Amino acid sequence: MTYLHKDISGNVIDLEVGKAVCIGRNYMDHINELGNAVPTSPLLFMKPKTAFCDFSSPFPIPQHQGECHNELEIALLLKSKLTNASSNDVLAAIWGVGLGLDLTLRDVQQSLKEKGQPWERAKAFDDSCPVSNFVPIEQFSDLQDLHFWLDINGERRQTGHTALMLTNIVDMLCVMSRAFTLLPGDVVLTGTPKGVGPLCVGDHIDASLVDFMTLSTSVIKE
Repeated sequence: MTYLHKDISGNVIDLEVGKAVCIGRNYMDHINELGNAVPTSPLLFMKPKTAFCDFSSPFPIPQHQGECHNELEIALLLKSKLTNASSNDVLAAIWGVGLGLDLTLRDVQQSLKEKGQPWERAKAFDDSCPVSNFVPIEQFSDLQDLHFWLDINGERRQTGHTALMLTNIVDMLCVMSRAFTLLPGDVVLTGTPKGVGPLCVGDHIDASLVDFMTLSTSVIKE
Protein backbone atom coordinates (compact mmCIF):
# COMPACT_ATOMS: atom_id res chain seq x y z
CA MET A 1 0.00 0.00 0.00
CA THR A 2 1.36 3.43 -0.96
CA TYR A 3 2.12 5.61 2.05
CA LEU A 4 0.44 9.03 2.31
CA HIS A 5 0.71 11.59 5.09
CA LYS A 6 -2.53 11.67 7.13
CA ASP A 7 -3.93 13.75 9.95
CA ILE A 8 -5.14 12.39 13.27
CA SER A 9 -8.62 11.80 11.82
CA GLY A 10 -7.23 9.74 8.95
CA ASN A 11 -7.64 12.40 6.28
CA VAL A 12 -4.91 12.64 3.64
CA ILE A 13 -2.75 15.75 4.08
CA ASP A 14 -2.09 17.67 0.88
CA LEU A 15 1.70 17.36 1.05
CA GLU A 16 3.81 15.22 -1.25
CA VAL A 17 5.73 12.51 0.59
CA GLY A 18 9.40 13.47 0.76
CA LYS A 19 12.43 12.17 2.61
CA ALA A 20 12.96 11.39 6.28
CA VAL A 21 15.75 13.37 7.92
CA CYS A 22 16.97 11.81 11.15
CA ILE A 23 19.21 12.70 14.06
CA GLY A 24 21.21 10.00 15.81
CA ARG A 25 22.45 9.90 19.41
CA ASN A 26 20.12 12.63 20.67
CA TYR A 27 19.36 11.06 24.08
CA MET A 28 22.18 10.36 26.53
CA ASP A 29 20.58 7.18 27.87
CA HIS A 30 20.55 5.69 24.36
CA ILE A 31 24.16 6.73 23.77
CA ASN A 32 25.12 4.97 27.00
CA GLU A 33 23.16 1.77 26.29
CA LEU A 34 25.02 1.23 22.99
CA GLY A 35 28.37 2.49 24.27
CA ASN A 36 28.62 5.18 21.59
CA ALA A 37 30.61 8.40 21.72
CA VAL A 38 28.71 11.62 22.38
CA PRO A 39 28.64 13.56 19.09
CA THR A 40 30.31 16.96 19.04
CA SER A 41 27.67 18.15 16.56
CA PRO A 42 24.28 16.65 15.61
CA LEU A 43 24.66 13.33 13.79
CA LEU A 44 22.39 13.43 10.72
CA PHE A 45 21.28 10.81 8.20
CA MET A 46 18.38 10.29 5.81
CA LYS A 47 15.85 7.71 4.68
CA PRO A 48 14.22 7.86 1.22
CA LYS A 49 10.48 8.08 0.60
CA THR A 50 10.44 4.31 -0.05
CA ALA A 51 11.20 3.83 3.65
CA PHE A 52 7.81 5.19 4.74
CA CYS A 53 4.91 2.94 5.67
CA ASP A 54 1.82 3.30 7.87
CA PHE A 55 2.61 2.71 11.54
CA SER A 56 -0.89 1.32 12.20
CA SER A 57 -0.60 -1.38 9.52
CA PRO A 58 1.46 -4.55 10.06
CA PHE A 59 4.93 -3.95 8.70
CA PRO A 60 7.67 -6.37 7.58
CA ILE A 61 11.23 -6.62 8.81
CA PRO A 62 14.13 -7.97 6.74
CA GLN A 63 15.07 -11.59 7.23
CA HIS A 64 18.55 -13.10 7.36
CA GLN A 65 20.34 -9.79 8.04
CA GLY A 66 20.69 -10.07 11.79
CA GLU A 67 18.66 -8.21 14.39
CA CYS A 68 16.21 -5.47 13.42
CA HIS A 69 15.77 -3.04 16.33
CA ASN A 70 12.97 -0.70 17.33
CA GLU A 71 13.80 3.00 17.76
CA LEU A 72 10.66 5.01 18.63
CA GLU A 73 10.92 8.75 17.96
CA ILE A 74 8.88 11.93 17.82
CA ALA A 75 8.21 12.69 14.14
CA LEU A 76 7.65 16.15 12.68
CA LEU A 77 5.89 16.77 9.36
CA LEU A 78 7.04 19.88 7.51
CA LYS A 79 4.75 22.11 5.43
CA SER A 80 7.29 24.70 4.28
CA LYS A 81 10.74 24.80 2.72
CA LEU A 82 13.62 25.41 5.13
CA THR A 83 17.09 26.56 4.06
CA ASN A 84 19.46 28.20 6.55
CA ALA A 85 16.42 28.62 8.76
CA SER A 86 16.00 30.80 11.83
CA SER A 87 14.12 29.68 14.94
CA ASN A 88 11.03 31.57 13.81
CA ASP A 89 11.21 29.95 10.37
CA VAL A 90 11.36 26.49 11.94
CA LEU A 91 8.29 26.85 14.12
CA ALA A 92 6.25 28.22 11.21
CA ALA A 93 7.29 25.31 8.98
CA ILE A 94 5.97 22.42 11.11
CA TRP A 95 2.60 21.00 10.02
CA GLY A 96 2.25 18.56 12.87
CA VAL A 97 3.67 16.00 15.26
CA GLY A 98 3.44 12.21 15.32
CA LEU A 99 5.46 9.09 16.02
CA GLY A 100 7.94 7.24 13.85
CA LEU A 101 9.97 4.06 14.11
CA ASP A 102 13.54 4.26 12.87
CA LEU A 103 13.93 0.54 12.20
CA THR A 104 17.60 -0.39 12.28
CA LEU A 105 19.46 -3.50 11.18
CA ARG A 106 21.78 -3.42 14.18
CA ASP A 107 24.28 -6.07 13.09
CA VAL A 108 24.56 -4.47 9.67
CA GLN A 109 25.00 -1.04 11.24
CA GLN A 110 27.75 -2.28 13.56
CA SER A 111 29.62 -3.80 10.62
CA LEU A 112 29.32 -0.53 8.67
CA LYS A 113 30.50 1.51 11.65
CA GLU A 114 33.56 -0.70 12.06
CA LYS A 115 34.44 -0.10 8.40
CA GLY A 116 33.80 3.64 8.62
CA GLN A 117 31.02 3.37 6.04
CA PRO A 118 27.64 5.17 5.86
CA TRP A 119 24.61 3.63 7.58
CA GLU A 120 22.08 3.54 4.71
CA ARG A 121 22.13 -0.27 4.34
CA ALA A 122 21.10 -0.51 8.00
CA LYS A 123 18.66 2.41 8.09
CA ALA A 124 17.16 3.14 4.66
CA PHE A 125 15.68 -0.16 3.48
CA ASP A 126 12.06 -0.35 2.28
CA ASP A 127 9.49 0.03 5.11
CA SER A 128 12.19 1.06 7.59
CA CYS A 129 10.19 4.10 8.71
CA PRO A 130 6.67 3.34 9.96
CA VAL A 131 5.01 6.70 10.65
CA SER A 132 1.79 7.54 12.49
CA ASN A 133 -0.86 10.07 11.55
CA PHE A 134 0.01 13.64 12.51
CA VAL A 135 -1.54 15.95 15.11
CA PRO A 136 -1.67 19.61 13.96
CA ILE A 137 1.05 21.74 15.51
CA GLU A 138 -1.54 24.15 16.93
CA GLN A 139 -2.50 21.54 19.52
CA PHE A 140 0.96 21.63 21.15
CA SER A 141 2.03 24.25 23.66
CA ASP A 142 5.60 23.02 24.21
CA LEU A 143 7.49 20.66 21.88
CA GLN A 144 10.10 20.10 24.59
CA ASP A 145 7.52 18.62 26.97
CA LEU A 146 6.28 15.62 25.00
CA HIS A 147 6.15 12.14 26.52
CA PHE A 148 6.05 8.93 24.46
CA TRP A 149 6.38 5.19 25.01
CA LEU A 150 6.63 1.85 23.22
CA ASP A 151 5.40 -1.59 24.38
CA ILE A 152 6.38 -4.89 22.78
CA ASN A 153 4.02 -7.78 23.54
CA GLY A 154 2.58 -5.89 26.49
CA GLU A 155 5.92 -5.02 28.11
CA ARG A 156 7.26 -1.47 28.23
CA ARG A 157 10.45 -1.21 26.17
CA GLN A 158 10.95 2.53 25.63
CA THR A 159 9.87 5.71 27.38
CA GLY A 160 10.92 9.15 26.22
CA HIS A 161 10.57 12.81 27.10
CA THR A 162 11.65 15.49 24.64
CA ALA A 163 13.04 17.62 27.48
CA LEU A 164 15.94 15.15 27.60
CA MET A 165 17.08 15.72 24.01
CA LEU A 166 20.70 16.79 23.63
CA THR A 167 19.70 19.02 20.70
CA ASN A 168 16.22 20.47 21.03
CA ILE A 169 13.71 20.45 18.18
CA VAL A 170 14.13 24.05 17.06
CA ASP A 171 17.94 23.95 17.09
CA MET A 172 17.86 20.55 15.36
CA LEU A 173 15.81 21.85 12.44
CA CYS A 174 18.02 24.92 12.12
CA VAL A 175 21.12 22.71 11.94
CA MET A 176 19.50 20.36 9.43
CA SER A 177 18.44 23.25 7.20
CA ARG A 178 22.01 24.53 7.10
CA ALA A 179 23.24 21.12 5.92
CA PHE A 180 20.60 20.58 3.22
CA THR A 181 17.24 22.01 2.20
CA LEU A 182 14.16 20.58 3.89
CA LEU A 183 11.04 20.50 1.74
CA PRO A 184 7.28 20.43 2.35
CA GLY A 185 6.31 16.80 2.98
CA ASP A 186 9.63 15.87 4.56
CA VAL A 187 9.51 14.16 7.96
CA VAL A 188 12.07 14.77 10.70
CA LEU A 189 12.80 12.00 13.20
CA THR A 190 14.15 13.52 16.40
CA GLY A 191 16.10 10.71 18.08
CA THR A 192 15.34 7.71 20.27
CA PRO A 193 15.73 7.11 24.01
CA LYS A 194 17.12 3.93 25.54
CA GLY A 195 15.28 0.64 25.18
CA VAL A 196 16.17 -0.36 21.64
CA GLY A 197 16.05 -4.08 21.03
CA PRO A 198 15.29 -6.80 18.50
CA LEU A 199 11.90 -7.17 16.87
CA CYS A 200 10.59 -10.58 15.83
CA VAL A 201 7.94 -11.66 13.36
CA GLY A 202 4.66 -11.89 15.28
CA ASP A 203 5.52 -9.19 17.84
CA HIS A 204 2.62 -6.94 18.87
CA ILE A 205 3.51 -3.26 19.23
CA ASP A 206 1.69 -0.50 21.11
CA ALA A 207 2.97 3.08 21.03
CA SER A 208 1.77 6.38 22.42
CA LEU A 209 2.36 10.08 22.09
CA VAL A 210 0.94 10.72 25.54
CA ASP A 211 -2.28 12.76 25.62
CA PHE A 212 -2.49 12.82 21.82
CA MET A 213 -2.54 9.31 20.34
CA THR A 214 -2.09 5.62 21.04
CA LEU A 215 -1.74 3.10 18.24
CA SER A 216 -1.13 -0.61 17.73
CA THR A 217 0.58 -2.63 15.03
CA SER A 218 2.47 -5.89 14.53
CA VAL A 219 5.55 -7.28 12.81
CA ILE A 220 5.12 -9.57 9.82
CA LYS A 221 7.48 -11.55 7.63
CA GLU A 222 9.08 -9.68 4.72
